[in-house]
Amino acid sequence: MFSLAQRFQTVSNQVVTYACFIAAFVAITSWLQLAQNDAFSIPATINNIQPSINVRTSRYYGSQNGKPKQNSKIVFDIDADLSSLFNWNTKQIFVYLTAEYSGSEGRDTLNEVTYWDKIITSKDDAQLSLHNAKSKYSVWDLEEKFDGREANFQLKWNIQPWVGPLIYGQTEGNKTITFPVIEKTQKKVKQKVV
Repeated sequence: MFSLAQRFQTVSNQVVTYACFIAAFVAITSWLQLAQNDAFSIPATINNIQPSINVRTSRYYGSQNGKPKQNSKIVFDIDADLSSLFNWNTKQIFVYLTAEYSGSEGRDTLNEVTYWDKIITSKDDAQLSLHNAKSKYSVWDLEEKFDGREANFQLKWNIQPWVGPLIYGQTEGNKTITFPVIEKTQKKVKQKVV
């Protein structure tokens, strides 16, 4: 009565339907377990942020047509325990330190840049205790300057599960700093005595 193709289609439809329900169940129970372990309210301490600003003219550092561009790097301390983010469905955690700052005067923009990141693949490595760590990336803005701007630093994370969607969050605790103002140096012009 039914051909082999129809029987195969019926069986494969059942398998796909059950697999979708199982994947949804796994994703929901994994998220509920994270909520039960207070994974969305992890305390973190960010201290001793020391920004440094360099002026670069290379296009690899954001400069265009040889016009100087300010680049920012930082030295920082972080203490955080991310072990509560791990459960049976966690493949790895991507953790990153960001800074949010507003645009220059008259612009209603909020910029967010990443200074440091790390991939944590096991619960044993989830205890972060970094002291005098250097930023991984040199950061520049679309505008010319960083100096004098106020930035809010925060540690954020992204759980990459075995099954289900990515889960984003951030730790409790942040640090606000103001980038130092760079004084322009005057070039000395040597005059020839004739």
